[in-house]
Amino acid sequence: MLRRFLCTCNSGGASTVTVTASAKKKNVVFLGSPQVSASVLDKLILASQASHSIFKLAAVVTQPPSVRDRGRKNLMPSPVAQLALDKGFPQQLIFTPHRAGEENFLSNLKGVNPDLCITAAYGNILPQRFLDIPPCGTVNIHPSLLPLYRGAAPVQRALQDGVTETGVSLAYTIRALDAGPVIAYEKFQVDDSIKAPELLSILFDLGSGLLIRELPFILDGSAKVKALPQDDSKATLAPKLTSEESWLSFDQEAPVLHNKVRAFTGWPGTRAKIQVANSKTNGFDLLDIKVISTRVCHKGIQSRDKNEILFSGDALQIPCAGESWLEVTELQLPGKKVMRARDFWNGLRGQKLKLPSQLEILA
Repeated sequence: MLRRFLCTCNSGGASTVTVTASAKKKNVVFLGSPQVSASVLDKLILASQASHSIFKLAAVVTQPPSVRDRGRKNLMPSPVAQLALDKGFPQQLIFTPHRAGEENFLSNLKGVNPDLCITAAYGNILPQRFLDIPPCGTVNIHPSLLPLYRGAAPVQRALQDGVTETGVSLAYTIRALDAGPVIAYEKFQVDDSIKAPELLSILFDLGSGLLIRELPFILDGSAKVKALPQDDSKATLAPKLTSEESWLSFDQEAPVLHNKVRAFTGWPGTRAKIQVANSKTNGFDLLDIKVISTRVCHKGIQSRDKNEILFSGDALQIPCAGESWLEVTELQLPGKKVMRARDFWNGLRGQKLKLPSQLEILA
């Protein structure tokens, strides 16, 4: 269950993005790359096309085309570029620099005369030469309650920490990492079942709502005066996830592992090593699994073997530290599709499962 709380640093009432017919529309440039950014761009395009809109979309900036699917050799445009093309946006106004400091790109950006730049998961560092171009500044949608979780993976690190409250911030971009004055934010209370991709999508969707509501103040300059500086003493960092972090260690308590599974859903995912009894050798074979969905159990089935993995209801019960159990309801074997834990258990045909020792893992 998600509960919302909205806060704006502007003292004015509700806003509408409107302008008299005689006023000149402001030029807005959007920067973003993944699917969550495309959802923001979609709402921005819709707002720009509304009657009496005070702005127009002058250009879109995104990551260069890349290979996104295994087995494909063709380069594919980013989700943001694809959406812009699908909406009929001029291809010559979709810029795809490898770095935001490239001279040719900065020249093209100046050529569209941007009043404001908006970023949402763009994925490139913006140099000062970029930030100096738009007179109304550059505004970023950041999926955390700044100054908490500054960095590349705010949603993932918040879930990994098991927070019960998170949110989205609309802030000015400065050279320091996610440290600019905050224009508005929205809070959430988050349950313990939501995963990173879902929460990321929700936060960017709500962030786009904040953006549309605050655009009049941003474009007339009043937001810059009323935006609140961040308290750097309360800042925390959200570094990029790495594949090396994806392994689960069952000498930790189950809530810690459950939070990690939720946080790492998508990429890089979470992996674990278990042992499966081999009737031919009377030993155990080591098996790598990808853990997809979990929950926490504090009263698991007791076994004489403290490392035995059992099955109850619809889940594997894996013993963890602190007399807790991680219940795995979905998993994936190497080269296979995601399967229910029940189907995996039935396929074992009575073969015993257990956790390997550290020596068995290294063997």
